[in-house]
Amino acid sequence: MSDRDGGPVSGGPGGAAGHRIRILLHCRAPAEGMTPIEDAYHEISKTLDGTPGLLGNELLHSLIEDDAFVVMSEWESVEAFRSWDEGPDHKDQTAGLRPYQDSTRRPWDMYVVRASY
Repeated sequence: MSDRDGGPVSGGPGGAAGHRIRILLHCRAPAEGMTPIEDAYHEISKTLDGTPGLLGNELLHSLIEDDAFVVMSEWESVEAFRSWDEGPDHKDQTAGLRPYQDSTRRPWDMYVVRASY
């Protein structure tokens, strides 16, 4: 993945090395409804099962905007995410959701987990 200017993703402010990270992919449902996003999410999740460093993912549906979704994936480290992201399978594995990426905003973001309870 690259940053907004096309450069490689870095650890970000304060660094992320050795910390869990979460990737958020913002999507919009097509006119025919939410089924295509749900179907693509399930297929991609099956494909990604067992990916080294991937701790899990969730499909989140907005309670504010009916057509807004977020796919949140959690990774054991930024290094694990980068290894997968820069690997040969990434583009094919996630192609099913690409048509639904929200073009009205940055379609993805990356967060480091700094604290949790």
